Amino acid sequence: MITVTFIRHGESEDNLRTVWAGWKDAPLSALGRKQAEAVAKYFADTKFDYIYASPLLRAYATGKAVHEAQPLRPPFSVNPKLREQHFGIAEGNPWLLEIPEGVTAEELMAKNIFPVLPTRADGFPEGESLEDLARRAEEAIAECVLPHIGEDGAHIAVASHGLCISELIAALLRLDPYSRRDISYTGLLNTAWTRLTIAQRSPDDPCALQVTVTDVNRSDHLATVEIPEVPVAVDEDARAFFGGGGKPVADVPVTNARV
Repeated sequence: MITVTFIRHGESEDNLRTVWAGWKDAPLSALGRKQAEAVAKYFADTKFDYIYASPLLRAYATGKAVHEAQPLRPPFSVNPKLREQHFGIAEGNPWLLEIPEGVTAEELMAKNIFPVLPTRADGFPEGESLEDLARRAEEAIAECVLPHIGEDGAHIAVASHGLCISELIAALLRLDPYSRRDISYTGLLNTAWTRLTIAQRSPDDPCALQVTVTDVNRSDHLATVEIPEVPVAVDEDARAFFGGGGKPVADVPVTNARV
């Protein structure tokens, strides 16, 4: 059996604004740096054998903080397939959760305001849909997790992004024909961690996996993190939404789930 711990990045500077920020590469905010330090300290006594991270600054810095707190400094690898969903021409532009009455999506986008898209198949021009992200997540799992299946006891940490992590989890669950697939893992808090165990169901069939979600959206390490004052105006609604507070994980407790 191996263990995979997914860690969402700390709060980024773009998490404080109501803009689309998938591949837009904002660094951690002052609070995000504190969150990264907190999760790194929390995991200092957890032995990770491998750490993988998205190359985007917010996830890379979070993963690197975890890596530097590890006494044995395991291999640290960057994989671009762990990046967040790419929002194409919407990147850096304002977003809307709902289209106001009497206005069309086309009219809003002509003003560089981009409403949330209605289905998983939809994507902004030059960007990815959630279905595109799901396919990329499967490739990331094939590169970052599956090569370690035979290393009994191995523990892998993956520092990535909220939407990407939800698709990475779904990609792993699809490898288990008996897994539950009716739970959404979106709405993860900044630096919250989610853990899965993966075991082979049969030594005769290495492709038959048992995937178990043991912990979801754990944020114990944030209990003592104080929110620093910032010299610029902060959109608190954006901070709550992009920090995971506006979109809780469906059908599971916010801090811990046993599935």
